[in-house]
Amino acid sequence: MSKVSPKKHLGQHFLVDQNIARKIVEQLTLPGGVEDVLEIGPGMGVLTQYMLEHKEYRTTVLDIDRESIAYLQQHFPALGDRIISADFLKTDLSKLFPGKFAIIGNFPYNISSQIFFKVLEHRDVVPEVVCMIQKEVAERLASPPGNKAYGILSVLLQAFYTIEYKFTVHENVFHPPPKVKSGVISVVRNDRQSLPCDEKLFFSVVKNSFGTRRKTLRNCLKTFNLPPEVTTQPVFDKRAEQLSVEDFIALTQLVEQNI
Repeated sequence: MSKVSPKKHLGQHFLVDQNIARKIVEQLTLPGGVEDVLEIGPGMGVLTQYMLEHKEYRTTVLDIDRESIAYLQQHFPALGDRIISADFLKTDLSKLFPGKFAIIGNFPYNISSQIFFKVLEHRDVVPEVVCMIQKEVAERLASPPGNKAYGILSVLLQAFYTIEYKFTVHENVFHPPPKVKSGVISVVRNDRQSLPCDEKLFFSVVKNSFGTRRKTLRNCLKTFNLPPEVTTQPVFDKRAEQLSVEDFIALTQLVEQNI
């Protein structure tokens, strides 16, 4: 098999620039001495080839595309049984890795948010993610409060991870070229082990707060039926994008005490 045909329904855009591929792999820091790295959607192995140069970790690749799997088995026999044909979103990660593992990949644009929601679920065993995603989404995840790009996933991820926007990748280094630019980000677990509030409620408060961006929190959080003496507090005059992670934790504690 000489090459893999990119499939539109899988959102495949294969990176063809070797320098950028190497640069993405070099962003891995392996916090806490992580020894396993999972690559999501390796395609034809443009990142994989550089990952295999690093003997300090074991590389495992996972792809939903059977054509890619066949290509990888042919061209990267050293990976052996660490070439996995599966859908990441449906995979039981505890069966793949007994301990902690980092994640890397050129994520399909159409499922990048879903990948990060799964990472959040497994945050205790995923201390690092290095990925290339749509530039707009990458900027959103790394955005600080007060920025229009700041949103639900920014808050939820930043509660548990430190996110850095590393560099921009232009359309012309892909086959086929996407219609938008890409961004590479580094996502590294912070020291917060758990939230000092109910976690499900925190997620719900954040999601509701960003429900209608132009409205104040007083309007966005009506669903919680908070008493008037609570909603007259100054924080309810603000919009969601003005609140930091710590502000959202305090807001969740306030909601928790009054529902």
